[in-house]
Amino acid sequence: MDITFIFFLGLLIALIGVIPPGLLNMTAAKISLKEGHSRGIVFSIGVCVIVIAQTYIAAIFARYLSNHLEVIDILQRVAFVIFVLITIYFLFIAKKQPKQHIEPRMRSKYSRFFQGVFLSAINVFPIPYQAYMTITLASVGWLSFDQTSIISYVSGAATGTFVTLYMYLFFFDKIKDKSITSQKNMNYIIGSITGIIALFTLINILKEL
Repeated sequence: MDITFIFFLGLLIALIGVIPPGLLNMTAAKISLKEGHSRGIVFSIGVCVIVIAQTYIAAIFARYLSNHLEVIDILQRVAFVIFVLITIYFLFIAKKQPKQHIEPRMRSKYSRFFQGVFLSAINVFPIPYQAYMTITLASVGWLSFDQTSIISYVSGAATGTFVTLYMYLFFFDKIKDKSITSQKNMNYIIGSITGIIALFTLINILKEL
């Protein structure tokens, strides 16, 4: 399998996963707006360091699952329940909670780097997302689980994440007053995405019955 093709697959999958407004990209954009692009870029680099680790873990996990199909059936059902709960939370619960802003005091570029590392580390959603996507790509023959392919895919995912964050850094000041950036609409977007994933998961479960 061509490693360049695999690299761009990883980049595209990461773009799809990160481009909806969320904690990481909105934080990067706000840092850039308030403190300058350079600090936003340092924050984004911190995020991508963790993305590399998360995507690699997801690929290794997916390789294990591909050799244990019975485990996939169980996790598919668990994933469906989790995605449904997440969808309910973002569509019906999160929007009713008061919006609180806690602005950490950051005094250096290095502190922004570690803030990016921390926020990315507590955002564990990329691991199941990437595991699901790598299994799907492998099932259609677009990805193999040899070390070279995994490294190429991980590199693409990190690059795709950085590209998306970089876009937010430089375009947020133009869209910050648009309705899409409101917390309510961000919750709707995230809830809609997880709802679509839950629907596809349910269809796959029903097909296997």
